[in-house]
Amino acid sequence: MKNSIINKIENLKVLPVIAIENASDAVNLGKTLVDNFLPAAEITYRTCAATKTIESLKDNFPEMLVCAGTAITKQNVLDATQAGADFVITPGFNPKLVDFCLSQDIDIIPGINNPSQIEIALDFNLKYLKFFPAEASGGIKMLNSLLGPYKDIKIMPTGGITPSNLKDYLSIKGVIGCGGTWIAPSKTISENDWPTIAKNVKNLNDLLNK
Repeated sequence: MKNSIINKIENLKVLPVIAIENASDAVNLGKTLVDNFLPAAEITYRTCAATKTIESLKDNFPEMLVCAGTAITKQNVLDATQAGADFVITPGFNPKLVDFCLSQDIDIIPGINNPSQIEIALDFNLKYLKFFPAEASGGIKMLNSLLGPYKDIKIMPTGGITPSNLKDYLSIKGVIGCGGTWIAPSKTISENDWPTIAKNVKNLNDLLNK
């Protein structure tokens, strides 16, 4: 994993997790995020618009940190990286997919939520991992338990992260940042409600600066 990617995640602290229905909304989405000082997005392969959205964001906002989320197949990974994705994130730990990414020098943050998956990740020399689904997997209590014996791993919790629990997660040693779906919900994007997304980012920045 490139240090430049990790540094950006650590500096921003939150990576917006986004499922976008229409790639034509990508430019307005990117502009809203960049203009409000959150130049990053995890574009999930939960919709067919993911690849074109990634391409549009990287073409129009090359300074943005753009990754592919919910990458569960080799084709997802290939499509995303060819579109310009900086790295990929997977919801679970698929050893074959991880091995493929590493063989192609593609940066990956795979998902884990138990000790066995962490140990498999360590066998691959991976220490940057996604704790998913965070709240459903036991939340902060579970994460602290996982980090106890594995002090060298770095975690990005995602799933159930909200403004009310964000700072509690970020306060945990070993957490580099969190994924958040509340910043740019699909419905808000589809309605072209950019002021609401801008407000969500502003509120996030205010929260982080408290």
